Amino acid sequence: MFLLRPPGVYSPQGDTSLLCEIVGREAPVGGARVLDLGTGTGAVAMAAARGGAARVTAVDVSARAVLAARTNALLRGRRMRVLRGDLFGPVAGEVFDVILANPPYVIGGPEPAARRGGARTWHGGPGGRRILDRLCAQATRHLAPGGTLLLVHSAFSGVEASLAALHRSGLRARVVARRPEPFGPVMRAKAAALEARGLIGHGQRHEELVVIRADRDAAGRQDEERDVERFEGRDAGRDAGGDDERAGERHQWRRSA
Repeated sequence: MFLLRPPGVYSPQGDTSLLCEIVGREAPVGGARVLDLGTGTGAVAMAAARGGAARVTAVDVSARAVLAARTNALLRGRRMRVLRGDLFGPVAGEVFDVILANPPYVIGGPEPAARRGGARTWHGGPGGRRILDRLCAQATRHLAPGGTLLLVHSAFSGVEASLAALHRSGLRARVVARRPEPFGPVMRAKAAALEARGLIGHGQRHEELVVIRADRDAAGRQDEERDVERFEGRDAGRDAGGDDERAGERHQWRRSA
């Protein structure tokens, strides 16, 4: 499928196609509110629209990507809202049933120039996690109860780190797909430097792509915390007698929750 792609906009590659493939298997989008982060040309967002999503929102920090995604959607008759901004900034206060994300994750240096132009589409910072850590920390508040996040990135960028970050934010996370992928142009250009740092083996020219699924419980951790606050609030409003006994009851309630 031909997609309009101005210079500086991420070209759909193996990670794009893998995420599109997994969406249909792991997160049925029919009738869902879907958010596509780092949409680029809009390929993943349009796949969700084709799958029958009730509403698709796509976000990218690049003005060129926003223009490309809007144009590609218009040419294909796909209805979707495309917003410009950083990660969840443009959708503050909104929640979604499905969040899809293919963020920049390639390991690079700290150079500021990498945060502009074409490098911004792939540069993930010194450990590849400059965007990943923020995304994992913020996703929970934008998932509806029972919602699902699907996140694709290279195993070089730390699969266990992503799983741990998602667990800390209150989501149940696991790897649902793995696929070997030959190095693209960016990774081939960086191969010698990665070898020198011991991040890849000598002559290695492939990586493993992973898709992580993270789910918010229908009655998530946030609901449990609100229940604790309500319980303690009611208790505090009673008379002061029997404080020690009620403190013991609260402790027991927490342990059994």
